[in-house]
Amino acid sequence: MTDQTTEMPAAPAGTAHAEAVPVPQAPEPPSAPPPAPKPPRRVLRAVARWTAAVLVCGGLGAGAAAGITSMERTDVPGLATESDGRWDYPELSLPALPAGSPRPYSDGNIAEIHHADLRSLLLPAPAGATVDKKLDGGWVGTEQYLSEYVQGKRSDITQTLKDSAPRHVAARGWTMPDGTSTRIYLVQFNSTAFAQYVMDSIAGTGSGVPLVGAPETVLDEGWSGGKVEGTASYAYDEAKPYGEAQVRQGYLVAGDTLALVVQSREGKEGTESVPFHQTLILQNQLLG
Repeated sequence: MTDQTTEMPAAPAGTAHAEAVPVPQAPEPPSAPPPAPKPPRRVLRAVARWTAAVLVCGGLGAGAAAGITSMERTDVPGLATESDGRWDYPELSLPALPAGSPRPYSDGNIAEIHHADLRSLLLPAPAGATVDKKLDGGWVGTEQYLSEYVQGKRSDITQTLKDSAPRHVAARGWTMPDGTSTRIYLVQFNSTAFAQYVMDSIAGTGSGVPLVGAPETVLDEGWSGGKVEGTASYAYDEAKPYGEAQVRQGYLVAGDTLALVVQSREGKEGTESVPFHQTLILQNQLLG
C-alpha cells in the first residue's frame, strides 16, 4: 500500500508565523503472525495412513473395473448367459514336432507336410463324452474309414484311395449324454495333391458322398467355412425327411491331410448345428 499524506491548507493572507500542524504518518504494516504450531507427529502419521488407504482403494476399484470390462460376459458372476449348445472341449495345444521339422504352413515347409504324429492331431473328446473303444485315437485301416459310406459308393472311394495311396488313417469317436455320436477320421497322403484329389472326388461336387443312414445330402447353409487360412472345408446335412437319425458330415483338407467329421443322433431332435460346426472349426485349427 502507498503512503498516504495530507497537505495542509495555505495560511490565510496577513497571518505570519502560522503554527505548523504535524502530518499524520501512514500506519506501520502489521507484523507477520506467529507461525502455527506443528501438528503432533501422531496426527501426521494418521493422515498419511488414511491417504495411502484411499489411494489403494481407488487403485483396486479402477483395476477391478478394467478387469471386468475386459472379461467375457459369461465370465462375470451374475452376468452369465444361457449356453448356446457348445461342448466343453479341453484346452487345445499343438503337438511337439521332431527336431528340426517345421509346421505345415511355415515358410520352411513349402510342401505343407504334417510332421507331427497324426494321432496327436485328432481333436480330443469333450467333457462328459463316452469314448468309442474302436475309435480311441489310434490307427485304423481304410476299411473302417470306408464303412462310413453307403455300400453303393464304397467301390468308387476304394479306387480313389488306391490311386492316392494314403499313408495313415487315425480315428477318434465318442457319444455325448444326449446321444449325439461323433467320428473323426484323419487320412494322410504323400503330398497335398493327393489329399486335394480325394477331397474333390468325395466332397467337391456340390454334394457329399452319401453316408450310412443319410442316402441324400445337401449343403449345410449355416457353415461359414471356418477361419483357418490355407485350408479348405465343406459341410453337408442330411436331406429331409430324416431317417432314424439325422446325419451331418464335414470335410477338411489341410496340406497332406484330409479329415472327415461325422455326427449323428437318433430321434426327432436330430443333431445340433452348433456343436457340429464347433467340432469342425477346432479340428481345422489343429490341422492348420
